[in-house]
Amino acid sequence: MKQIPVYHIDAFTNVSFGGNPAGVIPNAEALTEEEMQKIANELNLPESAFLLPSSHPNADFKVKYFTPLEEINFCGHATIGLSWLLATKYNWLNKADQIVFETNVGLIPVTWIKENNQLMSVSMTQVTPKVEEIEINKDTLAQLVGIQSTDLDERYPIKLGYTGNRHLLVPVKTRRAIDLAEPQLKKLGSMNREHHISTTHLFTFDTNGEFDIYTRDFAPGIGIDEDPVTGAANGALAGYLVLEGILSNKEPHQLKIGQGHAIGRPGILYVTIGSKKNEPVIKVAGSAVITIEGKINI
Repeated sequence: MKQIPVYHIDAFTNVSFGGNPAGVIPNAEALTEEEMQKIANELNLPESAFLLPSSHPNADFKVKYFTPLEEINFCGHATIGLSWLLATKYNWLNKADQIVFETNVGLIPVTWIKENNQLMSVSMTQVTPKVEEIEINKDTLAQLVGIQSTDLDERYPIKLGYTGNRHLLVPVKTRRAIDLAEPQLKKLGSMNREHHISTTHLFTFDTNGEFDIYTRDFAPGIGIDEDPVTGAANGALAGYLVLEGILSNKEPHQLKIGQGHAIGRPGILYVTIGSKKNEPVIKVAGSAVITIEGKINI
């Protein structure tokens, strides 16, 4: 019997039971992919991250991500949770200024944000963002995500955003409409699978000054009815805002994004939009809390 250390880490929060829970398995080199999938299913968290050795010359480790249903190419909140664990439990905070993960979509550098030598948050640089067109009937989409057609914010386009996974970005007029959304999960999941979409991401600028943007994320197509606080989707959203000209690409931006409040798991993401060689550079930062630690028997 193998005993594998396992952690339950809440990301994008500084209190237990908030933010987005991730399974983190830091010594996964002895596991098969089938075992990883079974562990992710057993943990039944939105995503689980498995840390492996990397042969890439510029990476410290390789990471594989699984939902309870399938492997996915990238997960933001699980990367935040994994990085927090390595910084605090495995002393990487004192070993190096950053850590680099090899993922299915490329290299993801993570840096430490410290005050008085204390870790405050971790910041991951996502892969270069992209947007894609999608042909979809707005009335049908509104019905699928459980809002009224009149709740859609016509000032902004409905597009697919990407920083590792494809996210359907849906602009909504009010936070209230987002909070009251009751998606048709089975039908939404089928639509997402048909278009190879990981999540459907609702967003609004209507926040009463509490945040810059408020979001909510549904991912039934990959086995997650609702993903509480999503680093990948909000990174894709940030890229979309610049690529679509909603935010200027001539200057950097700092965004505070709130998510998870509608389901009692409030979290905050801090997103920086910069540029390099005329392409947007998206950095998503947040804190985390190790809520449960133990061992799983294989």
